[in-house]
Amino acid sequence: MATAGPLRAGGRLAALALALACLAVLLTASRLRPDPRGHDTHTQLGIPRCLWMARFERPCPTCGMTTSFAHMADGNTAAAFRTQPAGATAALACAAAFWGALHAAVRGARWDRVLSWLVRPAVLWAVGALFFLAWAYKLAGLDATLR
Repeated sequence: MATAGPLRAGGRLAALALALACLAVLLTASRLRPDPRGHDTHTQLGIPRCLWMARFERPCPTCGMTTSFAHMADGNTAAAFRTQPAGATAALACAAAFWGALHAAVRGARWDRVLSWLVRPAVLWAVGALFFLAWAYKLAGLDATLR
């Protein structure tokens, strides 16, 4: 249950930290060129190729997330969802979290009601299902980028 009144200094600092973290992710994505294969965009950050992909030659559960974020940062929503639906959804959530957290930091707006709604079991199960279905989508090759 939310308490009355605006956020105190500690809450505003936490909101600012979240806003800055989300902004860092989004700015990083904007600097990347999406790999046309739909994966391995993260190698532009100096991160090695996915060991799962190298060993099994199949997409890992997070395969295409960075590529999807990069597509979203370029404004190519269709390519982002086609590459990795969970990644595109996460990019949208990251952008929404940035604006919400920035609003909370600047205005002292309470965000505990939104957070308490997000950690409900039904929401967490839905997020897990989206993640699993997006991986199944990649495994099935429906994205047509791994062929």
